[in-house]
Amino acid sequence: MTLEEPDRPRCSRARMETAGSALQEVLSKALSQRSVTVGVYEAAKLLNVDAERVVLCLLAADEEDARDVALQIHFTLLQAFCCENDISILRVSNPARLAELLRLPGPGAGADPPADLHCVLVTNPYASQWKDPALSQLMCFCRESRYMDQWVPVVNLPER
Repeated sequence: MTLEEPDRPRCSRARMETAGSALQEVLSKALSQRSVTVGVYEAAKLLNVDAERVVLCLLAADEEDARDVALQIHFTLLQAFCCENDISILRVSNPARLAELLRLPGPGAGADPPADLHCVLVTNPYASQWKDPALSQLMCFCRESRYMDQWVPVVNLPER
């Protein structure tokens, strides 16, 4: 008799698409309420002084970034801090689409250096995240993913 690892359910495509749509809505609302922080350094500063208001941490990386050891160390530290402080974490696999949603110029879009999209924090202007249905949907997605041993689930943002 052999011992096999039990089958663990993975994120279904429909579940990921629902989470991607909810993330789009959350980012749109957060932008209009000025409750978005962009960049690893800026995120670290905010987490240091006001972690209680942060409800969502997005880590964005493309295939090239996956080989950046320093960035992966930053991600590990951010993930540990977020887990310790009960902040939901998502990985976004398409940083270019994230830049579009945040209305930031992407790479090669102009003379200015591209924004650091590797970490995006969303703060909650409400006393409870349950006042925003899209945010509560994302929180449930993160919680369900943790139950399936996916501590940092990946979300694909839908294209236009």
